[in-house]
Amino acid sequence: MTDTIRVQPGIMDIALYVSGESTLKGRDDVLKLSSNENPYGPSPRAMAAFAAAAGQLHRYPATDHAGLRAAIGAVHGLDPDRIICGVGSDEVLQFIAQAFAGPGDEAITTEHGFSMYPILAHAVGATPVEVPERARVVDVDAILAAVTDRTRLVFIANPANPTGTMIPDADLRRLAQGLPGTVVLVLDGAYAEFAAGYDGGVSLVDAHPNVIMTRTFSKIHGLGGLRIGWGYAQRSVIDVLNRIRQPFNLSNAQLDAAEAAMRDVAYTRHCATENARWRDWLRAALVQMGIGCDESHANFILARFASPEEADGADAALRADGILVRKVAGYKLPDCLRITVGDEAACRRIVGVLAAFKGVR
Repeated sequence: MTDTIRVQPGIMDIALYVSGESTLKGRDDVLKLSSNENPYGPSPRAMAAFAAAAGQLHRYPATDHAGLRAAIGAVHGLDPDRIICGVGSDEVLQFIAQAFAGPGDEAITTEHGFSMYPILAHAVGATPVEVPERARVVDVDAILAAVTDRTRLVFIANPANPTGTMIPDADLRRLAQGLPGTVVLVLDGAYAEFAAGYDGGVSLVDAHPNVIMTRTFSKIHGLGGLRIGWGYAQRSVIDVLNRIRQPFNLSNAQLDAAEAAMRDVAYTRHCATENARWRDWLRAALVQMGIGCDESHANFILARFASPEEADGADAALRADGILVRKVAGYKLPDCLRITVGDEAACRRIVGVLAAFKGVR
């Protein structure tokens, strides 16, 4: 008899994550607007810190991430002892799934929710349970109705990816209050810095021991290539997560660059201001030419076309001009394209191509 390696439950149910395209065959002038990257790049201070770290590549990094946690705490007014850092916020989300769910458990996701959430559930043997959204906005009542005695996690991105919509504050509080204490509410705030007046979930974390918020340096801080993220929760939860975190999960270069980026508050504010300016301009221009767009609170626009065929045609027109955006049929949005908000030149180029495609001036 031939022995075979046993794969853990759920692993083979994972649909592999597909990232945004970055190249077009035959072109070296591609405008990449498919991955929600910061068009202005990282803070000059972060780049200088990364370069300086090159002389210490032979040294092991600190295992406690004290400098970075202190910087995050100082800028956001948080207790550094309640912060955990990871290889992107994805790793922090992985810690959460690993710590609080397993075979036989359920993790609630939403209709257009980030595709990593079902992957994280399957990876620990849990079952993802998808609930409908309401006009591309997370439906709190649908989530609460889906909770069973097997529910262990609820994954919410706010602002949401790929829709860019947000849950009203009152509904978010109602969700946190309505969940049993045995269910962990995960507030993924990858785009929180782009949403004016939003604290990313801090007040809910402080009020509820079963709420965890995550953030990333990949978006507004422009450090997607370095993979750095963090989470904030009550101390007892952070203590659990740190028990499964690898001690050297972040390098000195990552830690130093992220700390410099976090402390460069003026640069972060500049990026948020420019994003809001061109996000609003781009949305207004698309709506004027008959392309549907919900109000976005992130650094991208979800453009809704009349049909999947029109969306495909718009994507083809953009690609012909060397522009890459994100098709989101896999998110049950076959008639939509997700377009990263670039700088002024990028936004004007997008509008020019789509206006020509639509036959409008």
